Amino acid sequence: MRSDPKKPARARPAPLSPKRPASKPSAKRDPDATRQRILQAAIHEFSLKGYGGARVDAICKRARSNPRMIYHYFEDKDGLYVSVLEHVLGELRQAELKLEVDHVAPVTGMLELFAFIHAHFGAHPELIPLLSGENLLRARFLRRSSKAPIVASPLIELIARLLERGVKEGVFRSGIDPLQLYVTMVALSYFHRSNAHTLSVLFRTDLLDAAWQAEQKRNADQMLARFLERSTLRPAE
Repeated sequence: MRSDPKKPARARPAPLSPKRPASKPSAKRDPDATRQRILQAAIHEFSLKGYGGARVDAICKRARSNPRMIYHYFEDKDGLYVSVLEHVLGELRQAELKLEVDHVAPVTGMLELFAFIHAHFGAHPELIPLLSGENLLRARFLRRSSKAPIVASPLIELIARLLERGVKEGVFRSGIDPLQLYVTMVALSYFHRSNAHTLSVLFRTDLLDAAWQAEQKRNADQMLARFLERSTLRPAE
């Protein structure tokens, strides 16, 4: 039987294509986590190699990121370095804000403040090369920070209150400047660590040895207490 030429031929159905597996939803980006990874990688690189030696590509590799993200979050290498300084100093200041010494005796309170400073530098070794490096640069990058005045140490006020109370109670001598005392505390917590490698070679003694470090802390406690105490001896005429 012949087909009617006037009737259009039926189109053959297209062959069925194999079903593609449903694509998994792409993981949501976490901007805060990305920024934090870059910051932590930068802390490692800058503390290890300094500003001049640290490389953006090394920071990207460690952070599992790319230069575009660094420029997005920090503008450039300089901005990242400033953020690193702000971060490590901000961590120190945040920890200082948790200290409470108004409820203890002045001598005890002052030694507790010193113990905190000493322990913080020991627990955060990256802080020492970062601060040392920025000092070699004469604080060139820290001057650019808008947060530096905000994160100024709250310990100065705590020290001032303890000094005032200690003088009133007759246990501290008068005339001690809070900032001078704070810088002295930092020096007793910082110098033997920042110069440990050279001093260890020069004096053939491992200054990073736990026993040596513990003895240094005991000696520093005694020096600090003797410096603060009100002497009952009259000066020689």
